[in-house]
Order: sequence, then C-alpha cells, then structure tokens
Amino acid sequence: MSVNAPDETKSKPPFHKAYSFGIVTGALFLFSWVGQFVFQLISVRNDATEHGSPFAWSDFFPQFFSSTFENWQSEFLQLVWQAAGLALFYWWGSSQSREGEERTEAKLDALLRERGIDPTTFDYRERQETS
Repeated sequence: MSVNAPDETKSKPPFHKAYSFGIVTGALFLFSWVGQFVFQLISVRNDATEHGSPFAWSDFFPQFFSSTFENWQSEFLQLVWQAAGLALFYWWGSSQSREGEERTEAKLDALLRERGIDPTTFDYRERQETS
C-alpha cells in the first residue's frame, strides 16, 4: 500500500445511505405524479360520463401530459428564480445575504477577548494579507 493511497479498510456506505436524499426525493416525485394521474383520470372519466361520451385514453394522455408539463414549468421557473435570485442578491451583497462588517468585527473582538487577546492591538487586515 502506497503512502498516498486511500485507506482500503474504509468501505463505501451502503447504497440506501449514500443516496437516501435522492431516493426520498424520487419516491415523493413518483407518489405525487401517480396521485396526479389517478385524480386526473377520475376527473376526466367523470367529465366524459356527464357529457354522455365514452372515456378514451387518446383524449386523456394529451391532457395529462399537458397539465404535467405545465406544472413542472411552473415549479422549475420558481426554483430557478429562487436559486438564481439568491445567488444574484448574495453577489450584490444585500443585507439579507451577509452580515455587516461592524457585526463581524464585534464577533471577532468577542472571540479575541475570550482568548485573552486585546482586540485593539490586533490588526485584522494585516493578519489576513500575510496568510
């Protein structure tokens, strides 16, 4: 075994633990999609019965996929806006995305005092530039 080789005694986590978030998300997605399918099927069958026409799968599937894609479009647009909007606001430096410098410096001063260091004798910028 070489010095840089990973520890061979350490095994990978089981599949269900390594991908638990993806499994749960996939299960919730399938559950909601099947639910949409069932309830929309009931609705379309009831509409067909009310109008005295027979139920036809050829009429149901275009309507089902149309409502599915409409729903996904709405959700993806919302998700993209949240992700892109938050990234943009963080980049702009909005007050919600980061703390002010005064508050950060006050926290650093408190941490230095806890360690017995006088904050007035410590230059933060000089320390950052040298490291």
